[in-house]
Amino acid sequence: MTRPTPAVLVLEDGRTFHGEAYGAAGHTLGEVVFSTAMTGYQETLTDPSYHRQIVVQTAPQIGNTGWNDEDDESGRIWVAGYVVRDPARVPSNWRATRSLDAELAAQGIVGIAGVDTRALTRHIRERGAMRAGIFSGPNAGTREEMLDRVVHSPLMKGADLAGDVTTAERYVVPAHGERRFRVAALDLGIKANTPRMMAARGIEVHVLPLRSSIEDILAVEPDGVFLSNGPGDPATADYAVGLTRQVLERRLPLFGICFGNQILGRALGRGTYKMRYGHRGINIPVVDVTTGRVAITAQNHGFAVEGEPGERFDTPFGPALVSHHCPNDGTVEGLRALEVPAFSVQYHPEAAAGPHDAAPLFDDFCDLMAGLPARDLAAGSPAGGVKGAGR
Repeated sequence: MTRPTPAVLVLEDGRTFHGEAYGAAGHTLGEVVFSTAMTGYQETLTDPSYHRQIVVQTAPQIGNTGWNDEDDESGRIWVAGYVVRDPARVPSNWRATRSLDAELAAQGIVGIAGVDTRALTRHIRERGAMRAGIFSGPNAGTREEMLDRVVHSPLMKGADLAGDVTTAERYVVPAHGERRFRVAALDLGIKANTPRMMAARGIEVHVLPLRSSIEDILAVEPDGVFLSNGPGDPATADYAVGLTRQVLERRLPLFGICFGNQILGRALGRGTYKMRYGHRGINIPVVDVTTGRVAITAQNHGFAVEGEPGERFDTPFGPALVSHHCPNDGTVEGLRALEVPAFSVQYHPEAAAGPHDAAPLFDDFCDLMAGLPARDLAAGSPAGGVKGAGR
């Protein structure tokens, strides 16, 4: 029997956690964050928003359902590293084609298993997300050498990463059945299920690279514009912010999610800030300040828009509203412009993986493009109002 390869996770404050190599052996650097999602690890790993982050899974057992060929949210694994407590050695699922361990190794993703993830998560909650490194194999180096590499690695604050994950070429996701609308989607790190959710509602989605111009958007002859999720610090995304302002000036209906919420916030004149440890999970509550309704949402963000729940504020495009907030900590979770057709949320209505409470936001986007009266825009309809489906 082959002996496991020792591995160590080194945090920038000097804390270390020992375990064994999981996936590829070697070394990797990134910002260490935790996800409280108990399911959907394949979607997490392939979410471009996790670019340059070492993800800690708080659920104790990971890999039980293996890896399949249907649930990827992009063409590759994006996490910088992976930390688990008790990995499944034998997957059991009718769709699985290989183990999680094998897929991580095949894509060169350095991981560590056997870590006390509860203690690690508590440490991150108390100290905040920070730089870290996973080291395994014969060339790992001394503790001092590993720590030196960690403290000299890039910070997430100030990182401009959307350009790393955007599509190189535009592509089209056709509508299911009769086309009702055409949307230009700016790819800041878009997940595969997002255009699928729109296509199910009769939307033809034209996915455009980050550096597209307003002329590129107008050439699509869109009924609306979509701003996707993505990685990095929104304070660096000046190009996307400027492009969004041009969209608002033309009064094109606009819908943004996650990173797109932060881009719209900046376009409306709000600042953004780095959170202590962020929101990453699939059971995070959000309150609609207009209706008082609460949705359970999927989230993945370490930055947020400045503002207070229910706050009305002036913008270059007329008044706007902080439409949603998280009751756990008061974080801004949604924005709505009141005189131009634009709204956004900080969470993931495509729910891959996660609850479907927010799926009707895509229906609200359809209503916005159709010029219908606002139905609690950026709030979503009751769960029974879902007109389309994901996968």
